[in-house]
Amino acid sequence: MSVLFLKRFLSRPRQVASIIPSSKALVRKVIGKMDFAQPRVIAEFGPGEGCHTREMVRLMHPDSHLLLFELDRELASHLQRDFHAESRVTVLNTDAAALPQALAERGLKHCDYIVSGIPFSLLEPEKKRGLLRTVFDSLAPHDDAAFIIYQITNELRDRGHCAHFPRAESEYCLANIPPNFVTKFFKTANGHARNGKH
Repeated sequence: MSVLFLKRFLSRPRQVASIIPSSKALVRKVIGKMDFAQPRVIAEFGPGEGCHTREMVRLMHPDSHLLLFELDRELASHLQRDFHAESRVTVLNTDAAALPQALAERGLKHCDYIVSGIPFSLLEPEKKRGLLRTVFDSLAPHDDAAFIIYQITNELRDRGHCAHFPRAESEYCLANIPPNFVTKFFKTANGHARNGKH
């Protein structure tokens, strides 16, 4: 499946953030930030070919919902085929900014987790600010709720773009090409840190 990922990266390098899918080590770090013991509403921005998605689906509670926002048409079609039999998963070939509408259309009030691999550093400042505000407003008002990103840089934290989140924790994953920061922005100041082993 890395052939499809490479093809889409070469076609749209500003939209597809990496030349190859995330490593197993990076997936473990991202997934370890979430608690799947109870029903969750999860949104994933830029799932690509679905390496994080597959692990979430494997671990999710039977009553969970997972909304995938993938702008690239070919990658979205691949995800549709991969998860066509999975009723908990919805693939949306649309911008992540449509999250509030997608939740409302499905009778869902909030997300418990929002996971993102999109290249925020390449977004226009106004679009970046708007999307980050949408993310914060779409998270449930409880201590487990969080925005989890994996990026080449940690600019969202280092440059204060996510200052409206009361708390954050970061770690670095060297075992990925390229290495990534994994940062968890908590909805509340009492957010629970997790280092889950699955």
